[in-house]
Amino acid sequence: MRKTLSAVAITALLTAALVAPNQAVATTPAPIQPWLAAQLSKPSLLTPRTTVLVHGNDLAAARNAVKASGLRLLSTYAKIGVAVAEGSRSQILAARNQPGVTYLEGNQPIDIHLGTSHQATRGKEAIATRTGADGKALDGRGVGVAVIDSGVDPGHPFFRNADGSSAVVRNLKIVCDPLTEATCLPLDAGAVDTDLLAVGGHGTHVNGIVAGRNVTLSDGTKLQGAAPGASLVSISVGAVLLIVGADAALNWVLENHAAPCGTGVPASKCPPIKVTNNSYGPVGGGAFDPNSATVKLQRALAAEGVVTVWAAGNDGGDGSTALTNPSGQDPTGGILSVASYYDQATGTRDGQVSSFSSRGKNGSVGTYPDLAAPGEDITSSCRIYLPVCTTGLAPLELGDYNTISGTSMAAPHIAGIVAQLFQANPSATPAQVETALVSTAHQFTNGAPYQPDPRGGSTSYDKGHGLVDVVAASDAVR
Repeated sequence: MRKTLSAVAITALLTAALVAPNQAVATTPAPIQPWLAAQLSKPSLLTPRTTVLVHGNDLAAARNAVKASGLRLLSTYAKIGVAVAEGSRSQILAARNQPGVTYLEGNQPIDIHLGTSHQATRGKEAIATRTGADGKALDGRGVGVAVIDSGVDPGHPFFRNADGSSAVVRNLKIVCDPLTEATCLPLDAGAVDTDLLAVGGHGTHVNGIVAGRNVTLSDGTKLQGAAPGASLVSISVGAVLLIVGADAALNWVLENHAAPCGTGVPASKCPPIKVTNNSYGPVGGGAFDPNSATVKLQRALAAEGVVTVWAAGNDGGDGSTALTNPSGQDPTGGILSVASYYDQATGTRDGQVSSFSSRGKNGSVGTYPDLAAPGEDITSSCRIYLPVCTTGLAPLELGDYNTISGTSMAAPHIAGIVAQLFQANPSATPAQVETALVSTAHQFTNGAPYQPDPRGGSTSYDKGHGLVDVVAASDAVR
């Protein structure tokens, strides 16, 4: 029988790999991401130039390591000391031994997590009965939400303000080198529809769930987003379904959240970003990696006052293994993993956990979602001619709106609700926002039983602390 090596064994072999002749060898080579280790163990599957994220004690160490090992520098994430580079297998291995290198990470593939009910979340009630610190209805106004997704159609009627302007105040597209998809730079797309490629329609649907304006369709159907007063910053990763493209978007938010439209644009027109929505991740979940660039970026964002929201994933499960999105497993306050809740099309608060929603591993609380939000049969902006929108169940208004399900639809509910909480208390920290959400969640009974959470309260491996309650959370955060 032919034997295969485990990821641990592969990593051990790589640790002993040869480095370039006459090159200084560090006492202990930097650790290597298991996924990258597995790729490097199969040279036949590698391109001549493979993308790698070189983590350093600081940016200078990362850049020096790239240069010394012969890698070609592609881009940098300055605030977290990461250099994105490409090179051969031997050059990547050589980089492990350079001074100041702390971790090597690969350009892992990611997938978008596909999947009304503001009655179930009490979101509509919160807008009608609660006000923000500004004295205005609690609709998220004055707060920016960055949506990292396939793009957006900024001219869609769901984003039209009363004065004719768009809720999308900044529309960026991450453009990567078409051969390596590793050199990724943000370009301003203005009013152009950036949601036309790959999984086109997904981003427009997600943006609408966050902050769609109040609309009444020709058949009398009334729709709105979770935070119909919030401002949207769309960052399109388009056809890029690799982690470097998504990390480039998070890095842009880290560097620009205080003034996303530029220092010359007043906050009244383009408010600071206080929350990012991320409805993507690796299929099948995986282990939480605190050394990854994604985690370093989201922790830096939390330290600077920005909440990060993740879709838990659509891999279902029975609690026997962790299938939730690894980045959402981060225990840092203000980083949220969202499961999908089904209100049975009635607005009930005692519905079901969606069967597709990824479960954590029973007994390993760190892998559980933090809370649940509506993600099944959600109606939002779409264009019937786009790939994702053709999968919808009930096209409305000649196909401009459609009904889709997934934790991709649950996460933006929470992103919009976070905007409402920051309007309620602009000085709240990300950790305080998370505490307000999980401590007030409605513990509906369907699914796995609740069990003590070491961080406080009780939680479950399929739905976390329960269904979000906007009224209670907005009261708690003040």
